[in-house]
Amino acid sequence: MPVLNTVTALLFSLLLLATPLRAEPVDELLAALDNISQLQGEFRQRQYSQGDVLESESSGRFRLLRPGYFAWEITAPDSQLIIANAEYLWHFDRDLETVTRRPLADSEAMTPLQVLGGNDAALRRNYAVGQDAEGRFVLTPHTTDAGFRRLILELDGRLIRGMEVLDNLNQRVLIDFEALDPDSPLTAADFEFMPPPDADLFYHDE
Repeated sequence: MPVLNTVTALLFSLLLLATPLRAEPVDELLAALDNISQLQGEFRQRQYSQGDVLESESSGRFRLLRPGYFAWEITAPDSQLIIANAEYLWHFDRDLETVTRRPLADSEAMTPLQVLGGNDAALRRNYAVGQDAEGRFVLTPHTTDAGFRRLILELDGRLIRGMEVLDNLNQRVLIDFEALDPDSPLTAADFEFMPPPDADLFYHDE
């Protein structure tokens, strides 16, 4: 009987070794993001109040080049441009004619867009990652100064299908992506920004 028990235990151990271990959600997210080296397209954004009442809608275009580059341009109903490159996070409000610049290192954990364009180490450092019943990735910031409480990403191969953000006031922002193009080449030059000469400048790195 002891020999039989030993053999049974050995077979059980071998079975466990042969069973593939499921990767951690953060590793699955990083692997999924690795499939997206570049992407551009259009977006539609809806913001809901705490009572889940639709408060505003906007639309525009975006560009993404990983790691480290993204451009988010709102074209309706107003006109704004957010650009992250290797050094700075820029925000240009065309209606107000103001430009804000922040060092990118100070903004890593402050914007959901940086999750898409940022580096792997920053994602591991700043977020706890899980998955919901629909297979979407759920990111929760480790700190309370991130500007949002939860971020949900819906990825599909080389594409980003949707994003949901819950901010610190329990307001939801839903973003749908469409007209997606993962093939047209993008370079760092596509994310260069020169402030217009007549804009008011606010530099937070000086």
